[in-house]
Amino acid sequence: MQESGEKRKKIIIKILVTFLVIGAVGGIWVIKNREESVSEKQPENKKEVEVQSSEEKQEGYFSLHVTEEIDLEELKSYGLPIVIDFGADSCVPCKEMAPVLETLNKELAGEAIILFVDVWKYNHLASGFPLEVIPTQIFIDSDGNPYSPGENGEVEFLQYSYKDTGEIAFTVHQGGITEEQLRTVIAEMEDRND
Repeated sequence: MQESGEKRKKIIIKILVTFLVIGAVGGIWVIKNREESVSEKQPENKKEVEVQSSEEKQEGYFSLHVTEEIDLEELKSYGLPIVIDFGADSCVPCKEMAPVLETLNKELAGEAIILFVDVWKYNHLASGFPLEVIPTQIFIDSDGNPYSPGENGEVEFLQYSYKDTGEIAFTVHQGGITEEQLRTVIAEMEDRND
């Protein structure tokens, strides 16, 4: 009788240990996933979500990294050429373009709006834009219209039209673009509208 009592105790202890291990593993999993979801909601770089004062916007400065919805109508209201680069921090051609975008964003503040959207972190921001590959740049001239490329042919552009009207909806470039090419396009977008 004592043997069966000891066997029961051992079985109960094994069951309790099993439940404790399962509970510990489950608890760790819940905590880890909760931390990941919290960190996904918070940007790695707090500067990305700093609200710009109206004075900064009046001067034409816009943070390079977009983490919230893109209001094209508001951007167009500034009367500046707009370049929105859709890419990812971990894509090789995107990494090559990152310093170019950063330089132009700072240098051309007040003359052009240069933005970058990391579509792997903020994929909802790409909704409504014609993206097939990354990087892809969207070009809008200072009148708020899709850029109309010149005849130079140095940079290949795609134009997307509305089915019902045939009107150009977007002018895009797919793939990397050099600083020189980007400067040329921005200058052309400014010159046509002066």
